[in-house]
Amino acid sequence: MGTFFSETGWLCLTVTAVLGAVILCKLKKNHRQEGRKMVCLAGLWGGACLLSLSLFWGLILFSLSCFLMYAYFSGQEFLPVDQKAVLITGGDSGIGHALSKYLDKLGFTVFAGVLDEKGSGAEELRRTCSKHLSVLQLDITNSQQIRDAHSKVMEKVQNRGLWAVVNNAGILGFPIDGELIPMTQYKRCMAVNFFGAVEVTKAFLPLLRKSKGRLVNISSMAGGVPMEKMAAYSSTKAALTMFSAVMRKELSKWGVKVSVIQPGSFQTNIAGTSDLWDKLEKNILDDLTPNLQEDYGQDYILKQRSFLKFMSNSSEPDISPVLLDVQHAISAKSPYAFYTPGKMSFLWLCFASFSPTVLFDYFSKSSHSFTRGMPRALSKANWKNEAM
Repeated sequence: MGTFFSETGWLCLTVTAVLGAVILCKLKKNHRQEGRKMVCLAGLWGGACLLSLSLFWGLILFSLSCFLMYAYFSGQEFLPVDQKAVLITGGDSGIGHALSKYLDKLGFTVFAGVLDEKGSGAEELRRTCSKHLSVLQLDITNSQQIRDAHSKVMEKVQNRGLWAVVNNAGILGFPIDGELIPMTQYKRCMAVNFFGAVEVTKAFLPLLRKSKGRLVNISSMAGGVPMEKMAAYSSTKAALTMFSAVMRKELSKWGVKVSVIQPGSFQTNIAGTSDLWDKLEKNILDDLTPNLQEDYGQDYILKQRSFLKFMSNSSEPDISPVLLDVQHAISAKSPYAFYTPGKMSFLWLCFASFSPTVLFDYFSKSSHSFTRGMPRALSKANWKNEAM
């Protein structure tokens, strides 16, 4: 029995060592942070098995965990680029602009859809990128421009097909209480952030089904975490996240893989310029009814501009985590369904989903100091007495 145990133990140890070496080799090719975390967890698991169980069963369980990790990392290997064609919307600036440059450097054939093909962002892409990048005039709220872009993509890719569509274009709108947001802004946000992405998806899905490619939708952490002042934006991103989940299930039978990216706060141009904010602010003031004007007050509305400074100070300047996640979504053999780049974004999404509502509301309110301004009616000294 002792000899059998010894031989079996050495066999398990050998298998474990081989699997561990293979996993480390795969990890060396895959520098994603999740891989390092999994190796650390496997090491802790192996130590726990050996300490709490006999040598034989400890090595058996550890070998099994190594095998599962091997299967996992095999799916995370990247497919060859081979000039695969990718369509990206919102390439004028921000994430879409940086992503177009990044994928072009990796060797993809990039179609960068822009709102203004004569704008500075489009000109920079033409000037700095390779001949494999094409700039397309693509306002995703314009059905004719979507059809024109589809024709140009078809003409260029021909038999090679289109490998991936990245729905990135989006707008933020003016962050203010949902009651004060004009319906025009709700409709505009939905038109760009949701309906535009849906229409682009529908137009290019036949090409993706043919190539068994990838659909990647850039949503937001705000689509899963309720945030004050973001009723219009968050609602559209929540819709896009659910659309992505449904399409993931429906398109699996065609071999198309769907991923949704839910970034935290990064420094991009989605907040717009001061001129745009002047216009949106004026629209809100002009849209107010006398009752809303009385209850909220103009001063309260004008103070919401502090959100611009808040976004700038709290956002991450390095958007490379988003770019790496998109690359993984379009290149990995087995991409994830959800990605959450950005500090604390995954934790916030989990916290919003699983914590008691009272606890979440308390912590979210205390962490967003810019929302502490009070409407005029609530700040009146006699309001509390009247309420009592």
